[in-house]
Formats: sequence, structure tokens, C-alpha cells
Amino acid sequence: MRRIRKALVLMTAAALLASCGSAADDSRLTISVATFGDFGYESLFREYESRNPGVKLVARIAEFEDHHTKLATHLAGGRGAADVVAIEEGHMPRLRQSFDKFVNLADLGALTLREQYAPWKWDQGLAGSGKVVLGLGTDMGSLALCYRKDYFAAAGLPTDRSQVGALWPTWEAYAQVAERFSAAKPDIRFVDTAASIYTTMLNQAEEGYFSRTDDSFIGDREPRVRAAFDLAGKFAEAGWTAKLTPYSQEWTVAIRQGTFATTPCPAWMLALLRNAGGEENKGRWDVTAVPGGGGNQGGSFLAVPAQGKHTERAYDVARFLTAPEQQKRIFLENGNLPSQPGVYRAPEVLAKTDDYFNGAPVGSIYATTADALRPNYRGVRDFLVRPKFTTALNRVETGRQSTADAWQRAVSESRDALK
Repeated sequence: MRRIRKALVLMTAAALLASCGSAADDSRLTISVATFGDFGYESLFREYESRNPGVKLVARIAEFEDHHTKLATHLAGGRGAADVVAIEEGHMPRLRQSFDKFVNLADLGALTLREQYAPWKWDQGLAGSGKVVLGLGTDMGSLALCYRKDYFAAAGLPTDRSQVGALWPTWEAYAQVAERFSAAKPDIRFVDTAASIYTTMLNQAEEGYFSRTDDSFIGDREPRVRAAFDLAGKFAEAGWTAKLTPYSQEWTVAIRQGTFATTPCPAWMLALLRNAGGEENKGRWDVTAVPGGGGNQGGSFLAVPAQGKHTERAYDVARFLTAPEQQKRIFLENGNLPSQPGVYRAPEVLAKTDDYFNGAPVGSIYATTADALRPNYRGVRDFLVRPKFTTALNRVETGRQSTADAWQRAVSESRDALK
């Protein structure tokens, strides 16, 4: 997820660096903060600096995969990491194994923050049998579904968000709508990619590729994994997908050009759609319930590598950026859903609407389901397996394999990767 918006990343980085001023004659203590994409921190950096005149915050912004690859390299080498680093939830299981490379934030007082967080979000940030606070939670990815209201009208389908959501209580019903839409509008693909359907369905299950009990591989026999793969394959074989790689440059262009009509939409994706679509698409998108009922996809943490020279100040920065008032501000400005119940239940969060998405009540859509969120379990070796299945679906989309053959190959490659 979030392998995204190269131009936006570069623009944001430039803006942040400019706001921090020239380092030529700056004697302030510098704290670097590394994220993937835009976390909405620009104004927060300036506020922290105004509260702490002796400190300068510098952003390091990279694309998703590059960010996590470099972090792993810096941790292994013992140098090069930023003072504060963002970690996406899918990378947490692997990095928990290297918790000795990070500061235990419990030693700096983080345990006093525990009650602020949704319990499962706090637990995701723990390591070392729960004794180490590895990271402080930023946002979480409550699920909805975004759709092009104008395309639904042209296809003779309901356009009101409550009526649209009622069309697909299940993913099978979503497929039925796809068939109706594609018959009426054959020039528009119904959904961006088979992988987005598959990933969303997986993120609605508490287990996927690995057992929550003993971390053993169960992806080859877990019914919900196979059901998600088969349904996504059905979309691919029927030609209902735009055959895009999620969050790629081609995906971004397709949003601007209006190539597809729907996409599963975690809270953080609203900013991506808005930035990619531009002003010309304002009011064309809307937000409604996702098939299958809720779920979580994405969300991140801020951690402090132990190799840093100013770890106590780095923790203070991480604590400031994840504090309740900052989480609320980021949601109201950017749409990233807070991971703290006291924040996402706040009246101003629940009342938030988004003019870009036809005035959708995004606060109530995302926040009212947050209490019921349960994250999909990610095994330590999840990163070895997950790409095998999404790549397999791409082969189905491009006509190189049937869904059944692609499944068998993905299972075989996963078993080989785990040997």
C-alpha cells in the first residue's frame, strides 16, 4: 500500500526543508523524521519548532518500499537511520524481531500513553513478549468504498451513498453490481485492480497467511484466503478491472482520467484520490460502506532507532506528533483516521464532511466503525508470501493464467519461499 505520489513526495519534502530554513548558520539541534509519503506533518513541524526554539525538524520522505528497505539496511548497518522513523503495520511483525535496534519507549515514559489507544493498536506496537514499546501509533485504516457517482448514474444504478452501500452487503453482491455496471458501461472498468479486492477481503479476516496461534503458514488452506483469491480472479477473468498496480503512477493517472468507477477505500486513501483526481474531479467521487462489513487496512507507527544521538528528544517529537490533539488535527486536515478512541469519538471528528467527495460524512463513515476494528494478523514471514498472490492475480488479469492455475502457482511459490 501507499507506494505513491512521487511528485507529491518531492514537493512536500521541498516545502518541509524550506520551512526549516538553511542549515548554514543554524545551531539548533536537528531531529530527522522519516516517513513514506505525506503524513500531514508540515504544519506540526513548524508548531513543534515554535514551542522548542532550540530544535529543528527535518523531513525525510520516500516512497513506501524504498522507505522500509532503507530502514532495514540502516538498522542492520548500525547507522544512517533517521531519529524518528515511520513503520507501516505490515512491516511491524518483521521489525519486532529486531526490537533491540530500537529504543524501548517504555523506558522514556510511553506506558503512560497506553490508555489513549485502541487496545489492538497499542498491542501492534509492542515487541519482546510485550515488554518493549517499539512504536507509537499514528493512524489506522478503517475501510469504506469509494465510487464515481456520475458513472453510477450513467449506468442506471443508484447514486445516493446509502442506497449504493445497500447494493453490496457481501462481496458476491459487489460482483453482481460489477456485472450490471459493465453491461451498461463497457468503456469503463468497474474497479481499479483485482489486487485491491483481494487485499481488502483479506484485511476483513483476523487471520490470513499465518496462524495467530503459532505463526505457521495456513494460506494454502485458509478458506477466506482462497475465497478472496477466487472472487478477485473472477473480476480479472471477466475484464471488470483496469489492470492497474495499486498506488503506481499509472494508477494515479487513471484516477485523473476516470478509467474506473470504484475502489476499496481505507481512510488514508481519500488524500490519494483527492490529489490524483485534481479539481476537475471534485464532487464526482463519493464514499459508502465497503462490502463484507468493516475492517482495517494500513496504519503506521513512529519508532526511535537506538543508533540515534538524541533519542530522548526524538521520543518527545514522536509523542508530540501522535498526541491526541495532533491526531485530531491531521484527520480534520488530511483524513488520516486517529488511532485513539478519545479522538475519533470527538464531536468534530464525527461531524467531519469532505466537499471533494460530494460532502460525504467521512467522520461518521470511518470513525463510527472504528470500535469494531480487528486487524488482520501478519506473520513474521508475511512479506515473503503476500507478493506471490498479488502477482498471481496480475497474471490472471493479463490473461496469462486461469484463476485456478494462478492459485496453485502462488501456493507452490509461497511454500518454496518459506523453506
